[in-house]
Amino acid sequence: MKSINYEGQVMAEHEQEYLTFKLKDEEFGVDILYVQEIRVWSTVTELPNKPNYFKGVINLRGVIIPVIDLRQRFALEPLEYNAQTVTIILRSKDKNQVAAIGIVVDSVSDVYKFDRKSVCPAPEFGCHIDSCFLQGLISIDEKLIILLDTEKLLAQDELYSINEKNKDLEGID
Repeated sequence: MKSINYEGQVMAEHEQEYLTFKLKDEEFGVDILYVQEIRVWSTVTELPNKPNYFKGVINLRGVIIPVIDLRQRFALEPLEYNAQTVTIILRSKDKNQVAAIGIVVDSVSDVYKFDRKSVCPAPEFGCHIDSCFLQGLISIDEKLIILLDTEKLLAQDELYSINEKNKDLEGID
């Protein structure tokens, strides 16, 4: 079975495209089918009593979208936003679940098409490292790209939870 990608090219069923972006010095990827749009960083409406990585909400054509700083959510040091900083709007593919979120990233890198068989599963880290968002790893041009599980990024229980092992890293405003 074949499917058509966003550029009108025919893709085999076992291929998948990922939008990649930078956080610190690492490259991450999300399934491009979840990407609604990419926006330059703009201010958000802040809400009270929230984790520090939750930046606030934006009104996107009449829909209120929560925005998180993925760098801070992954316990990396905050970075001052600049002209390269973007917000990627992700939307669930499930028609029964109307979930959308904006993730703030350092910059957008590229779009890659991978054969699903070439994705290495994420290693087990035990209970000391939170790997709930990891889907796997792929090697491209002698670099590793960390593939994120986009469904888990959209799952509010996972995204906004502050569990005991992360509490010291994340902080609350």
